Amino acid sequence: MKRSMINPAAARRVEAAERDSAGGGAGGAQSGARPAGTIDEICVNTIRTLAMDAVQKANSGHPGTPMGLAPVAYQLWQERLNYDPLDPAWPNRDRFVLSVGHASMLLYSLLFLAGVRATDEHDVPLDTPAVSLDEIKRFRQIDSKTPGHPEYRWTSGVETTTGPLGQGLGNSVGMAIAERWLAATYNRPDAPLFDYNVYALCGDGCMMEGVSAEAASLAGHLKLSNLCWIYDSNHVTIEGGTSLAYSDDVATRFRGYGWHVEQVADANDRASLAKALAAFDAVDDRPTLIIVTSVIGYGSPKKAGTASAHGEPLGEDQVRAAKQAYGWPEDAHFLVPDGVLEHFAQGIGARGKSARAEWHARFDAYKKQYPELGAQLDLMRTGGLPSGWEAALPVFPPDPKGLATRDSSGQVLNALAAKVPWLLGGAADLAPSTKTLLKFDGAGSFAPQTYGARNFHFGIREHAMGSIANGIALSKLRPFASTFLIFSDYMKPPIRLASIMELPVTFVFTHDSIGVGEDGPTHQPVEQLASLRAIPGMVVLRPADANEAAQAWYVTLTHTDQPVCIVLTRQALPTFDRARYASAEGVRRGAYVLADAPNGKPKVILMATGSEVSMCVDVYEKLAADGIAARVVSMPSWELFERQDTAYKDSVLPPDVTARIAVEQAAELGWDRYVGISKDARTIVMHTFGASAPLSELKKKFGFTPEAVYETAKQLVK
Repeated sequence: MKRSMINPAAARRVEAAERDSAGGGAGGAQSGARPAGTIDEICVNTIRTLAMDAVQKANSGHPGTPMGLAPVAYQLWQERLNYDPLDPAWPNRDRFVLSVGHASMLLYSLLFLAGVRATDEHDVPLDTPAVSLDEIKRFRQIDSKTPGHPEYRWTSGVETTTGPLGQGLGNSVGMAIAERWLAATYNRPDAPLFDYNVYALCGDGCMMEGVSAEAASLAGHLKLSNLCWIYDSNHVTIEGGTSLAYSDDVATRFRGYGWHVEQVADANDRASLAKALAAFDAVDDRPTLIIVTSVIGYGSPKKAGTASAHGEPLGEDQVRAAKQAYGWPEDAHFLVPDGVLEHFAQGIGARGKSARAEWHARFDAYKKQYPELGAQLDLMRTGGLPSGWEAALPVFPPDPKGLATRDSSGQVLNALAAKVPWLLGGAADLAPSTKTLLKFDGAGSFAPQTYGARNFHFGIREHAMGSIANGIALSKLRPFASTFLIFSDYMKPPIRLASIMELPVTFVFTHDSIGVGEDGPTHQPVEQLASLRAIPGMVVLRPADANEAAQAWYVTLTHTDQPVCIVLTRQALPTFDRARYASAEGVRRGAYVLADAPNGKPKVILMATGSEVSMCVDVYEKLAADGIAARVVSMPSWELFERQDTAYKDSVLPPDVTARIAVEQAAELGWDRYVGISKDARTIVMHTFGASAPLSELKKKFGFTPEAVYETAKQLVK
């Protein structure tokens, strides 16, 4: 599903590209003689003043961090980053992640000044800028390429959507993991294809958020020496000085995580920053943290170092005063002095163009020498799948005892992963329970000595697991991440961001209901299904038997631009006889008629998902024995069903059949869409939290028994 189906961003992107093409690349740059200073100083101050002017014009935004960090970002981009602005998606580019997404004008200024080109939906470069000066002038305005926080897929050159603090750091760990996996899997002694670094710019807020600690801990454990975080320690947050709530010894903490730590006392000291980055290059057995002390709002006489420089415009007087402090023309707005664009072109532009050309020549030779591996990489980059992969989907025979869907899902996952080399992932210390361990020969466990392995052990770090999985997906691999459904609450931010970014991440959630039994209400999910279904663009699948689980994985792999949640049982479910009941391929349409009245004209419709479907089938058989025409509708995915045309939806849920019962061991929210609000509508759902007891007792307590459903159906057809 393209993003335009859930919001108008795709259409906006086309309109903005047309606007840039018509208006020219620079978009009204005000140029002139250089202000005082070296060309490097002028470039740094151009970044600062563009950020200040854009925030002031929008009367909204965060000017202080771009002002303080401009020298750091400039040093990294102009002198270090292995990145070609003319092709910002080439596979071996260094990644730059702005985890402090509120400082978005820092990134937009860099994208403009470096001359980064826009790309189409297939990552092919276009002859238009990713960000023009006109777009900087439209900062935070409707349909601009410069939204309040950077958005992946919307603004080319943005490696990931950031804003919720710390998420970008988790993404960067995923990107670093992906590089290590790609290198271990595809590099050859005579053809080193992958050796890129990942840089993430973070702040005090990122460090306070727990996800950064989880991600840093795992990165240190995995010895990801291709990862460098640059920590802007400006000692200011929205409420005031960080001393109000934060006194961590960050350097000691990160050394404890197994990181190498460098410190730069002044963000304006680019020579010291260059030495710190050189130290990162020299370290080959751990990630690096560079702690940079900066002044938020640097140059503003009244607001430098204050909380008011963080989240509001400086005000015209302070903008003018800051420009004066920089030796800048006070009345100039959006000034790009002569020579600045050319200087960037001679630095990052020339370096990146050469590196990209060399890489593509190497890859062309690689494909001739290793055609099978080259074909895999091409497929991976375009979201394709190996020919005939779907033939690996298991077909499960009828079985009254059946399997837990977590077990059948595990079998399907192993069968498919053996055919799709870049399908990989793991669990938050729960693989034995979620059945997501890949067991075929060569699967292995991802670790410093085995970076080519396919099983990831995320530890008990659900939040970081989700954001790391997003980073892996941003690197064009197909990751899965698993835990119990109840713990989806711990990873809601990255789940939501996966949907915003249209990433093909598979979230595998098991222990899906009160079927958890004796573990009780702390582990029995009730509201989680409704929460996941509420996320725009997310596909939620709750299969009813082993063959529906297989089809859920089919849906997952064929959806290349959105995340999927597969929700699975701990307890065994009967495997339906598909010669008697409808094909499980109906899962692909979200809902389907599993069992029907002999004449196709039911008096009552029983609808359910997951473990409750088999109970509805039992009731259907009993009603049929009583001569009552009934229909069972399996509804594993509301989202897929809603994408069907009206004719299909009406064929499954005929509008003239108002006697309807929905059965699901979860909250009622949303079921009224399908059962209606007539006097004939009934829901058998959870209205409270669960309880600790054997499952058989819980079913009786909460009304999930064939007898209860049967009696309800009988009442409706009297």
